[in-house]
Order: sequence, then C-alpha cells, then structure tokens
Amino acid sequence: MGKLLDSIDSPQDLKVLSLEELNRLADEIRQLLIRFCRRHGGHLGSNLATIEPIIALHYVFDMPHDHLIFDVSHQAYTHKILTSRRRAYTDPESQEDLSGFTSPKESPYDDFMLGHTGTSIGLACGMAAQRDATGGRANIIAFIGDGSLSSGPAFEGMDWAAEQGGNLIIVVNDNEMSIAENHGGLYKSLAALRASGGRSSDNPFRALGLDYRYVEEGNRIEDLIEAFRQVKDTDHPVVVHIHTRKGLGLGQGSQGQIGPASMDGGIGGKARMTPLPDLPAEGPVEANHWQDGLDSLDRLPNSRKTYGRMAMQALEARFPQEPGLTVISPATPLSNGIDPDFRQRAGNHYRDVGIAESHAIAYAAGIAKAGGTPVVATSATFFQRAYDQIEQEMALNGSAVTLLVFSTGVAKTDATHSGTADMVMMRGIPGLTCLAPTSGAEFLDMLAWATGPARQPVVIRVPGERTLATERAGKPIAPVKSDSTTAGQPWDRYRILQQGRTVALLALGDALPLGRDLADSLKASLGLKPTLVDPHRYDRLDEQTLDALASTHSLVATLEDGQLDGGWGQAVAAYYGPSRVRTLAFGAAKEFKDRVPQAALLERYGMTVPAMTRAISDALADQASWI
Repeated sequence: MGKLLDSIDSPQDLKVLSLEELNRLADEIRQLLIRFCRRHGGHLGSNLATIEPIIALHYVFDMPHDHLIFDVSHQAYTHKILTSRRRAYTDPESQEDLSGFTSPKESPYDDFMLGHTGTSIGLACGMAAQRDATGGRANIIAFIGDGSLSSGPAFEGMDWAAEQGGNLIIVVNDNEMSIAENHGGLYKSLAALRASGGRSSDNPFRALGLDYRYVEEGNRIEDLIEAFRQVKDTDHPVVVHIHTRKGLGLGQGSQGQIGPASMDGGIGGKARMTPLPDLPAEGPVEANHWQDGLDSLDRLPNSRKTYGRMAMQALEARFPQEPGLTVISPATPLSNGIDPDFRQRAGNHYRDVGIAESHAIAYAAGIAKAGGTPVVATSATFFQRAYDQIEQEMALNGSAVTLLVFSTGVAKTDATHSGTADMVMMRGIPGLTCLAPTSGAEFLDMLAWATGPARQPVVIRVPGERTLATERAGKPIAPVKSDSTTAGQPWDRYRILQQGRTVALLALGDALPLGRDLADSLKASLGLKPTLVDPHRYDRLDEQTLDALASTHSLVATLEDGQLDGGWGQAVAAYYGPSRVRTLAFGAAKEFKDRVPQAALLERYGMTVPAMTRAISDALADQASWI
C-alpha cells in the first residue's frame, strides 16, 4: 500500500494535499477496497463509485462540524477510511472491528446507524431544522444514490426539503444502477439529464422546487471540488447530481488486468489506468454490488440462492399456463437466487420494482385483486419496511399474495440486517398464514399450495443454512405428504417425527435440525427418548396436538430460530399456562446484535445442544423434587 494513505488520519489531512495527491489517494483507496472486499467480503461496486466524491466532500466541507448523512451507508467505506478507521481495511487483525455501515458507536463523523434506504434526506431535513432553530451554521449533506432515490421515503424527504428551505445539500450519486438494474420512471428522467448535461426540462428535482447542479464526471475530483464549493454554505436546498461509474476499477484491461481509473495532476488532466496485477477479472456489475470474501472455506451456494433458484424453477414451469403468475423483487434478486437468465426468460412474469418494498406489497395486492398470483421475494430485514402494506393492503384485504422471506434466523450480521424479528412481526398480523418448511421439498410443496388453491395471504420462511446442511449431508427430513392442490390448510396439524415420552421437543422450521440433535443428546446423556415435533407453521397453534402432548408429557420445549419475546414459543408456553406441563422456550433475545458470531449468539441464548440438554435435565430434576 502507498505511503500517502498511511498519512491520512482524519479529513483535516486531506486539506493540505495537492490535486495530484488527491488523485493518488483515490488510486490507493481503490486498490485497497478491491483487495479488501475480495478477501474479506463487502459492498464493492457501490463503494468503488464513491471514492472521488467522498474525498471531495471531505476536502471541501468541515466534518464533523458539517454533517454528512449517507443513505443505506453501503457507499461509506471511503468515508470510514478517511475518518480514522483505515486500519480496519489494512490490518487483517482489525477487520472484524467495523460495521459494514455507518455507526455513531464507531466515530463522531457518523450521525446514524443506517442499513436501509431512502431515509437520508428526511434525516438531513430534521438535522437542518434543529440547526436553524438554534442558530447553527453547519452544512447538512445527504448522500443518496445506488438506486435509493426510488425509495418512497426519499420522495417524501425531497418534497419536504423544498418546503422547509434553508441550507440542505442533496448529493445524488447516479451510477446508473441499483443493486441490479434501475427500474422506474424517475431513472428515465435521470438518463435525460445525463444526456443533456443536466439541461433537460425533464428535471424531477426542479419540479419539486429544488435548486440543481449537474456534474458529468462524477469520478473526477477537480470537477467535484468545484461543484461542492459552489453549494457550500448555501441558503436554500440544492441537489448536486453526480454521474459516477459503479464498480469503477473493475474493468477488463487489454491483458485481462483490473485497474482503477483516476486523474493525473492539474485541472484538465487525462485519465490513467493503474494496473493491479494478480487480481482476477470480475463479472457483471450486479455481482459486484456485494462480494463474498475469498477466504471463506465454504464456497458452496448458500441457502438463499439454493432455495431461491428451486422456487424460481418451479414457478417458471407454470408461466406458459398462468399469465398472472408474477415474481416481484424489490431490488435484491441475485442474492435470493433470482438469476439474470431467469429474469430474461420470465419476461412479464418478473418485476423488479427497485428499492421500494412498501410499493412491492401494494403492487402485489393489486395484482391479486385483479386475479393474478403474485410472489414477493426479499430478505426478512427488508420486509420490515413494508409492515403497513402487509398489515393493510395484504392481510386486511385478504389479498392472495405469497411472501418468500429470505435471510432469517440467528446469524452474524450487521445490526441493520438481522433476520430474527420476522416471525414476531408476521405472526402478530391477523389473516396471515405463516409457514416454516423444514426441507426443500416441503418448501416447494408449500409454495405450490400458496400460489395455487390457497387464494389467501401466505408467508413462507425460506429454509436456512441448517436445513441446507442437513440436506447436503444426506439426512433430510422427509416432507409431509400433503395435498397442495386442495384449498384447505394442509399444515394445520403438527407432525410427530419421533414418538417418545416425558419430554416433547417442538422445533420450528430451520430449528428442526437442532431439535433432532437435541433429541439425540437427551437419549445419550439421560437415557430419555423425547418426542420430536415439526410444527410447520407459526401464526397459530395446533391446540389438539398440544393437548395430546400434555396428557403424556411432563415437559414441552420449543425451539425457534428467531426472537423469543413475542414469538411462537412464548405462545405455546402461554397456552399451557399454569398447567402441570412445564414449558421451556429456546430462542433469540430481543436485542440489536451487531456482527456477533453465530456461535457466540447461540451460547448467549442458551441454544447450544449442551446448554439445552442441561436446561431440560435441570427442569426434570426440579419437577422430581416437587413430586
């Protein structure tokens, strides 16, 4: 790594650099990020586009007196490097110390922990309003882009910014991409602005009453510095629209090398390419939005892509006969197994609505009302953004929409991307049938029923890594022999997988492999063969089976790969109440968890097999002492 980056410990160090040195610094950061993301994983493409803009922002403005608020903040790696956190990118021993997003816990240069999209302008409006109320003079800058502009809160924020007035700078990073392609009429307007050098009359920002500047070379530091100087200390809201290149530096060179583009010294300098040897060429820009680290020992497809592809194959086979069968993805298709080839073949059967989860659900409800069969697929953390539409447009109206919930359960994630709260959220909404399959075959059976005869709102929690590992090991749990062509509720009743005595283990969805291991442990350590139950669903209880278990068992333990407080296991415990059946509920605590390893979380929650075995043994001993 170059010596120039070694000398940057805060944004103040930028202000003494020449233009040539700023461009050298951009080169060094670009090389660093490519190596870091390919080794460690991370949001690569979006951050390569924002190196020069962030350098220019920190060069012109005076953070943290001025405030830079990122949208989603997966564009903030350069910001972190420049604000005393570069060791997390250069020192392998420090690379677990940092969030993938902005975090006030890390630095006074970060005002918010942000991992979802569209909120930067609204947050900036709030900070600007308080500044004006107290006589402050700081510049408030919202940095939005990478597809976030089509998010509903972004429109609301811009609309209010024009009404509020005062100093507010909105930097729109237009890299012509979202996570996949951009979708929506807004981006046609941005294309018109790019084609006209910012002079097109089709200008949505001016239409809202905002001032506007355009920077064609959004990766050219000198142009950015000039534009930001023009708007610094502005007395009214202004949009600075910068045209950048997502994944800049990952282009294929003449010898197959990868090199970042940057500018040589002085104004009007020519672009150069600095080769980066020994780095393999990258694939399409979409694949580079997120990079899995190459140090990972398990390079097999994960559960999201494996089961997502299975679902898409099953649905695609029905497209010729079912014109209304539609897959809807709010901007994250590839990570959930919705591959570009599938999208191309699907044609009008596939819709990417951009980063607009609320709209995705309302749109799906409209399709269902008109007689179609919509399937909405995204991560648990993103369905949170559509809670109102799931409760109102989908559940209240009985709309026959199927939700495929990916990336669930206890896992090492950033706090903004946890997948442990989805079951609490979904089961609290009346009118939703919430299913938790325990194998790929059962997942497809549930999908066929939900998108076929069910004609009701259905949520399917896509199987996770435990289930996938079980199936890869050749030990899958056979699916229920249900008739997915009937309009009834094939998964109303719990399934007894193993009949035992004294202790009943109810293991939901992806916790079932853990329940099976626990059953083996109880037999080995206590000589006790427990009953093992697959509940299938979590929106309601199978009271008939619960009553039957109470008549033959003295202890019932529930296992769920999700939040315990307000979850399904607590509902089981509440049903039994003060009866003679004791209940133990195992699940995740209600807390924000930021990058804590899965093994540490399971230890914390007492969800390891040894810990659960001890808890059950102690409970049985307590019961014996009362007899």
